[in-house]
Amino acid sequence: MKVVTLKSPGGLDQLQVVEREAPGEPGPGEILVRVHASSLNFHDYGVVSGKMPTEDGRIPMSDGAGVVEAVGEGVEAFAVGDAVVSTFFPYWLDGPARVGDFKTTPGDGVDGYAREQVIRPATWFTHAPKGYSHEEAATLTTAGLTAWRALVVDGHLKAGDTILTLGTGGVSIFALQFAKAMGARVISTSSSDEKIERLKQLGADHTLNYKAEPEWGKKVKALTDGQGVDHVIEVGGPGTLPQSIDAVRIGGHISLIGVLTGRGGEVPTAKLMAKQARLQGLIVGSRIHQQEMVRGIEASGVRPIIDSTFKLEEIADAFRHEEAGRHFGKICLSF
Repeated sequence: MKVVTLKSPGGLDQLQVVEREAPGEPGPGEILVRVHASSLNFHDYGVVSGKMPTEDGRIPMSDGAGVVEAVGEGVEAFAVGDAVVSTFFPYWLDGPARVGDFKTTPGDGVDGYAREQVIRPATWFTHAPKGYSHEEAATLTTAGLTAWRALVVDGHLKAGDTILTLGTGGVSIFALQFAKAMGARVISTSSSDEKIERLKQLGADHTLNYKAEPEWGKKVKALTDGQGVDHVIEVGGPGTLPQSIDAVRIGGHISLIGVLTGRGGEVPTAKLMAKQARLQGLIVGSRIHQQEMVRGIEASGVRPIIDSTFKLEEIADAFRHEEAGRHFGKICLSF
């Protein structure tokens, strides 16, 4: 079978496609999955670029979707032929957050899904949404579940709420889609007028070009009759957080998800305190969160926005496309 490995110290030119023996038959509690798709995330780019060092020879990619080809003894949740999708934290099955690093995350601390077959415990997967392609399902593990947890699990989103999304990455677009499906109002930002038009097509109620409106926090507040938004999907980090605090309502919720503008910086603590807003960091979610999201997707009909698809052998080109930043939605690998 084909497998992609990453040579230390990382870098896109250190990705290699190699041939390995098939993994064999699953043991008790395990399933054999024929992987058909993965999707690229900022975290995966951090690993393959060498910015987040991992072991020599690591198989990258956190997201994996495919079909069950065999089940081990005692497995009742899955049958041969089931479409499945991987989980980001394989050992966080339910309950409150209990993982604060990536030591157990496929494609980082352990081998991931840039390969044609894999044997793993059945609990490392959930069913994929009915009617989804493998590429669509592969977008859910990281980006989809992050947006779902931010809005639904942590934010307790309800119809009539107003949310603010930043940019057009996978998490932000999923947040826009989930929010609209649940009857919320959405304000979205981008630096590209072309991408702003696409955000409008997806249902964004208001859009802002943050380059043309550097004080976009105040503009968002004006768009909400001076109240501010209920939820902010904060993917920028220190460079955008002050504006997000301006934009959120008193007692609102900011989901701190990304570090696109850096890993540290000043926080306007007095303003945050005065807003009495909840600033909550999060990393993806649990297996039960993913199962709940799949049920929500099947009920609402939300479909992921896929920008482009590359072959497994084209993985380096796929990451170069992500690196260029011109994509809208998810970039997938299909194999």
